[in-house]
Amino acid sequence: MKPRRHARMVVLQALYALDYTNQDMATALQARLDEDSLPETSEEFAWSLANGIAAQLTYLDDVVVELAPEWPLAQISPIDRNVLRIAVYELLFEPDVPPKVAINEAVELAKQFGSESSPRFVNGVLGSVVSQSRSHLPELMAVPA
Repeated sequence: MKPRRHARMVVLQALYALDYTNQDMATALQARLDEDSLPETSEEFAWSLANGIAAQLTYLDDVVVELAPEWPLAQISPIDRNVLRIAVYELLFEPDVPPKVAINEAVELAKQFGSESSPRFVNGVLGSVVSQSRSHLPELMAVPA
């Protein structure tokens, strides 16, 4: 498995754990890293991703709700919701990650951990993020301070 994909997988597992425990992001991620070690640069990427998502969690959820209004956030499966959080964060806050890479990585995580319909759902929402970030959602997509 590619190192950055492995880091995303570890972050996904930490986010999933947060849905079911009272842990904070640092504790959840460290527990995952203790079980599944990564090379140093991948671990740094995982920490950066996890900390960024934790800091922008409400905002990321608002973007998902705006782009998938037929799916209230609580009705999106935990895997799909957390895959979307990772990818939306990368699309909006990680300019060094090409949009195609962020979307492809999210679809691959959805295939590996989600349901049969997860990859199509994730791809559709993320396609909307890319296509509408410049037109329909200027206020929502503006990077929060």
